[in-house]
Amino acid sequence: MSIIENEGGLDAVLDVAAEAVSGRASDIVSDDVAQLAAGGDEKPAPKTGVQVIVRAARILRSLEDQPQGLSLGDIAARVDLPRSTVQRIVTSLAEEQFLIAATPKSRVKLGPALIRLARATNNEIDQIAHPFMAGLCRELNETIDLSVIQGRSAVFVDQLVGSHRLRAVSAIGEQFPLHSTACGKALLSTLDEDKLEQYLSQGLAAYTEHTITDKAVLEAQIEEARARGYTEDREEYTEGVCAIGVSFVDPLGRPFAISIPVPTHRYDRNKARFEAALLNCRDKIVETLGNTI
Repeated sequence: MSIIENEGGLDAVLDVAAEAVSGRASDIVSDDVAQLAAGGDEKPAPKTGVQVIVRAARILRSLEDQPQGLSLGDIAARVDLPRSTVQRIVTSLAEEQFLIAATPKSRVKLGPALIRLARATNNEIDQIAHPFMAGLCRELNETIDLSVIQGRSAVFVDQLVGSHRLRAVSAIGEQFPLHSTACGKALLSTLDEDKLEQYLSQGLAAYTEHTITDKAVLEAQIEEARARGYTEDREEYTEGVCAIGVSFVDPLGRPFAISIPVPTHRYDRNKARFEAALLNCRDKIVETLGNTI
């Protein structure tokens, strides 16, 4: 499944977006020089225009997680620049659709051109996650799976096979129920309450005697997973196989899960080790994406 990656996360997209104003750098530099000559307290920007790009990136980043937008004054305070400088850069970014009006008056927010840039990076999450998963596989000698949501199922999109003679292995592209697998429950934990309720309200089929079919019990498990950072499958889909899973969300908001399926006899005595290594792997991937969980 192709998913967009921002090398270094949203920062890279914002840096690219900021370069769109570099063509106007000389004008802004000239304005800054004029402002200094008029008694302004800001030093003129380097004539290379690099500082203008940096300023534009800072302005864009200041609008992350601000769906209602910010006023020019708010942005100026956040990036520690004069309002007049912010206004000139914001005008340039708006002309390129990197910013759009958030209100009829003065607020602005991130614009659609950023999404187009993100999609243009054209890298796949499985390619980014794969080296970290490979390292985890070597560390634990266990099978490592990467999965996504597809309808009411978790689908494997990448897999590293463990080296133990007795191991759990499934095919890439194979589908699994969300409520009875570690990867599936990890994916469910990323959903908002409305989407989670929509899934749970359609019934929970039993696959083994250990499958959780009680909606309230599963909701409690998912809430616990959100707090502790991982999910478990204790023979809930396949007798004799347990698993532990974690989730992360890419910069475009798409959920992924990494899981370790293990024969039951090996799972219990190694669970603490699996948990620590898996959480560490997830954190490294998230850091590489420049994203937050």
